[in-house]
Amino acid sequence: MMLRNGLEPWHLLVVALVVIMVFGSKKLPDMARSLGKSARILKSEAKAMKAETNADPAAPGHS
Repeated sequence: MMLRNGLEPWHLLVVALVVIMVFGSKKLPDMARSLGKSARILKSEAKAMKAETNADPAAPGHS
Protein backbone atom coordinates (compact mmCIF):
# COMPACT_ATOMS: atom_id res chain seq x y z
CA MET A 1 0.00 0.00 0.00
CA MET A 2 3.00 2.33 0.35
CA LEU A 3 3.53 2.50 -3.44
CA ARG A 4 -0.09 3.43 -4.04
CA ASN A 5 0.71 7.08 -4.89
CA GLY A 6 3.76 6.22 -6.97
CA LEU A 7 7.08 7.99 -6.84
CA GLU A 8 6.95 11.44 -5.32
CA PRO A 9 9.65 14.15 -5.55
CA TRP A 10 10.74 13.71 -1.94
CA HIS A 11 11.44 10.02 -2.62
CA LEU A 12 14.01 11.05 -5.23
CA LEU A 13 15.59 13.46 -2.77
CA VAL A 14 15.95 10.72 -0.14
CA VAL A 15 17.46 8.33 -2.70
CA ALA A 16 19.92 11.02 -3.85
CA LEU A 17 21.00 11.72 -0.27
CA VAL A 18 21.54 8.02 0.44
CA VAL A 19 23.60 7.61 -2.74
CA ILE A 20 25.76 10.61 -1.84
CA MET A 21 26.29 9.30 1.70
CA VAL A 22 27.15 5.78 0.51
CA PHE A 23 29.45 6.61 -2.40
CA GLY A 24 30.69 10.06 -1.45
CA SER A 25 30.47 13.13 -3.63
CA LYS A 26 33.97 12.61 -5.10
CA LYS A 27 33.10 9.30 -6.75
CA LEU A 28 29.75 10.39 -8.23
CA PRO A 29 31.11 12.19 -11.34
CA ASP A 30 33.27 9.17 -12.19
CA MET A 31 30.29 6.85 -11.74
CA ALA A 32 28.14 9.06 -13.97
CA ARG A 33 30.86 9.08 -16.64
CA SER A 34 31.14 5.28 -16.49
CA LEU A 35 27.38 4.91 -16.74
CA GLY A 36 27.33 7.20 -19.78
CA LYS A 37 30.11 5.22 -21.48
CA SER A 38 28.30 1.97 -20.76
CA ALA A 39 25.07 3.33 -22.21
CA ARG A 40 26.85 4.49 -25.38
CA ILE A 41 28.53 1.10 -25.80
CA LEU A 42 25.24 -0.72 -25.28
CA LYS A 43 23.51 1.54 -27.80
CA SER A 44 26.22 1.05 -30.44
CA GLU A 45 26.23 -2.74 -29.93
CA ALA A 46 22.44 -2.88 -30.24
CA LYS A 47 22.61 -0.81 -33.43
CA ALA A 48 25.33 -3.10 -34.84
CA MET A 49 23.29 -6.21 -34.03
CA LYS A 50 20.21 -4.71 -35.69
CA ALA A 51 22.21 -3.79 -38.80
CA GLU A 52 23.75 -7.26 -38.89
CA THR A 53 20.33 -8.89 -38.63
CA ASN A 54 18.89 -6.70 -41.39
CA ALA A 55 21.87 -7.35 -43.67
CA ASP A 56 21.66 -11.16 -43.40
CA PRO A 57 18.01 -12.31 -43.60
CA ALA A 58 19.13 -15.96 -43.95
CA ALA A 59 20.72 -15.86 -40.50
CA PRO A 60 19.42 -18.35 -37.90
CA GLY A 61 16.40 -17.10 -36.05
CA HIS A 62 14.60 -15.79 -39.10
CA SER A 63 11.61 -17.60 -40.57
